[in-house]
Amino acid sequence: MTRKQRRLVLIGVVGVVLAAAVGLVLFAMSSQITLFRTPTELVQQTIDPSQRIRVGGLVEVGSVVKGQDAAVTFEVTDTANRVPVTYKGILPDLFREGQGVVAEGVLQNGVFMADTVLAKHDERYMPKEVVESLKKQGVWREGEPGGPAPGAAKP
Repeated sequence: MTRKQRRLVLIGVVGVVLAAAVGLVLFAMSSQITLFRTPTELVQQTIDPSQRIRVGGLVEVGSVVKGQDAAVTFEVTDTANRVPVTYKGILPDLFREGQGVVAEGVLQNGVFMADTVLAKHDERYMPKEVVESLKKQGVWREGEPGGPAPGAAKP
């Protein structure tokens, strides 16, 4: 075998090993991927009850009901549709009605069972996906609470 042939075989073997490694990493991570959905997408699509997803939007005003043992129910809206959410645990300090929220969990029988609830961290931040969804709906306004300040740098 010539020197050129050995080099090509070595490059081929390294390529196959690298492709196998990338494939194994992607396969292992596939169960960890959590997709983001808006309430409208949840209403329109059929979601497998075992699939973990994130739903984001605004907490519907007047929908927060606190129960016993730190159980909370509320609705997340993108102004077009609403999804009822149940959560058992301590809510973030900044969680309140009318503010942006992202909940992670599973959708069962039309009710989102959240095991994690994230609230925006200040008056100028909202998750990028939620902002994009609100912009598509025509509800997002620059300079309003929850929106970027006029003249602020865009992320």
